[in-house]
Amino acid sequence: MNFREQLETLADIKHSFVEKLSETESKTLRTSKLEILQLNITRKCNLQCKHCHVSAGPDRQELMSKAKFESILELLDKADISTLDITGGAPEMNPHLEWFIRSASGKVERIIVRSNLVILKEEEFKKYIKIYSENKIEIVASLPHFTENLTDRMRGSGIFSTSIEVIKELNTEGYGKNGTGKVLNFVHNPVGAILPGDQNALETEFKKRLMDLYGIHFNNLFCITNMPLGRYLEYLKKSDNYEDYMDELICSFNPAAAESLMCKNTLNVSWDGKLYNCDFNQMLELEADFEKFSNITDFDPSYFEDKMISVGNHCFGCTAGSGSSCQGTIE
Repeated sequence: MNFREQLETLADIKHSFVEKLSETESKTLRTSKLEILQLNITRKCNLQCKHCHVSAGPDRQELMSKAKFESILELLDKADISTLDITGGAPEMNPHLEWFIRSASGKVERIIVRSNLVILKEEEFKKYIKIYSENKIEIVASLPHFTENLTDRMRGSGIFSTSIEVIKELNTEGYGKNGTGKVLNFVHNPVGAILPGDQNALETEFKKRLMDLYGIHFNNLFCITNMPLGRYLEYLKKSDNYEDYMDELICSFNPAAAESLMCKNTLNVSWDGKLYNCDFNQMLELEADFEKFSNITDFDPSYFEDKMISVGNHCFGCTAGSGSSCQGTIE
């Protein structure tokens, strides 16, 4: 399903996100201060997870060029950005990642890499465990559940056991342990067409189960709502869950979550340098409305603040219940 087909599918629902938003105090969404630069540096991945909104996989060829990375480094020198959030695909599959991490370290307070973990067992990419450790990169890793069955159901056979092996290696490097400064966070996406449960309760259960069963440590659990995009949207349609899932998102709309959405302080940059308000908008090619600026190569960061944010009906995924962001629940 291409992005136009996804947009058409999402447009055909009972209520629009714009209508719901108009009922809130703010009426619309506008950007605030730029704090987070999120980079989708490739859509190539060694996995094909069922919930992937990017529809990433081994056959994807999109890769951010070194020239685009250099433009981002220039931006970091002139903008007061606190967090660099690197995602994909599997970011490790971009050949410029190691150079970029070393070049960007020291320019921002925090660098995040969103890793699928299992790629760190492959010979070509296992070096990144040391690279991440040396540069104190914050790792955010997908772990849908603390059981093998449910994780493998979403991510593929054998993924859970390999992930546990990699987590143990990361723990040996100090990741996930208090006082080391090496942060290891997990992402929980619900398996099936349901919303995530309470983040604090789930984090407590994940920590107990993973320690009791495997002796592993991690810092935080981020609960993220599965967005009705990409492969997950196709799953909803094929399983006849789409209408019920969208109804649940709409009925769970939380005005308080809408006030604190990540798109307000985040600039998302695609592999080809185009600018978006979030990674989800990128997958629908809903570019950010910065008028004369459309690419990272010429973007003026002082122009970011107080601009209208592009929205669509997929945004119900971020405003349902406790709200959802790349840093977990909002409220």
